[in-house]
Amino acid sequence: MTQAVKGVIAGAKGAPVRVETILVPDPGSGEVLVRVQACGVCHTDLHYREGAITNDFPFLLGHEASGIVEQVGPNVTNVAPGDFVILAWRAPCGTCRSCLRGRPWYCFASRNAQQKMTRQDGTPLSAAIGIGAFAELTLVAAGQAVKVNPAARPEAAGLVGCGIMAGLGAAINTGGVSRGDSVAVIGCGGVGNAAIAGSRLAGAQTIIAVDVDDRKLEWAKQFGATHTINSRRTEPVQAIRDITGGHGVNVAIEAVGKPETYEQAFYARDHAGTVVLVGVPSPDMQITLPLLEVFGRGGVLKSSWYGDCLPTRDFPMFIDLYLQGRLDLERFVSETISVNDVEEAFHKMERGEVLRSVVVF
Repeated sequence: MTQAVKGVIAGAKGAPVRVETILVPDPGSGEVLVRVQACGVCHTDLHYREGAITNDFPFLLGHEASGIVEQVGPNVTNVAPGDFVILAWRAPCGTCRSCLRGRPWYCFASRNAQQKMTRQDGTPLSAAIGIGAFAELTLVAAGQAVKVNPAARPEAAGLVGCGIMAGLGAAINTGGVSRGDSVAVIGCGGVGNAAIAGSRLAGAQTIIAVDVDDRKLEWAKQFGATHTINSRRTEPVQAIRDITGGHGVNVAIEAVGKPETYEQAFYARDHAGTVVLVGVPSPDMQITLPLLEVFGRGGVLKSSWYGDCLPTRDFPMFIDLYLQGRLDLERFVSETISVNDVEEAFHKMERGEVLRSVVVF
């Protein structure tokens, strides 16, 4: 039976979001109905509202979520009603060429629900990253619902579904940060601070946080940064080299998504070091680097897709680390808000006032 619930809709490019009644169908084969408990306000949702990802309006926003499985469709075996889950926007298919090569974190045919949630008049909604969780109920593919320890607070757990995973994975999975390494993280919002926390977890010895906002740099210290650089006042590449004995860092993580900060990451790494791009650039951005420098410095230039994660492996692991007190997910939750406050949360995020506003239901 179709259910009517409240959801946050981006109806047109750049227009303020609105809370509307949406219709959510019962799950079909391979689908799961999840009662959302909490959903973080992620910058990707703002990208959708601004039309920077696709133009498939109207969008049902929200994707960084946790909740309880309410109903499962036929042929669902991984979760059952009552399970506490984190929603993932990558659900590896198991059969594409990447999955068959043993690299499911690069799955080229990630699964989403086949049915559409709709407006009351029947207009299909495009669910943000295949989830659409700024709503009391959402319909997803079964593989997107990852069962984790129900002792976790929903507000904290849901953040693992996107921003926290992106940052932790950029450091641990993509960057391969390990014991004794030096790391620079450029951009200390939610994703950047998660990369700092991940670097600390991995045993990095030196963790340098770079940002233009002293408030964010203070947050970075709390997540494990050993040094901070305000790049409005100090040239960051030289400062990073000074901290590392003139060499540069083993791993430079760019969490802004701009050509100028990527260039800083490129020149701030040691010879044979690694650059990880996890900040999301806009489609018009370009970068030019001297090819001789690319050759001569060696090492690796990588981009990190969703922290190169395998949700069924990584989500439960990070929730367990959180419950053990080794990963402070609570510190990422700046405030809890209602579904009616998402538009204002976007403005707070743009002003740099929060790491994460989290909608609770």
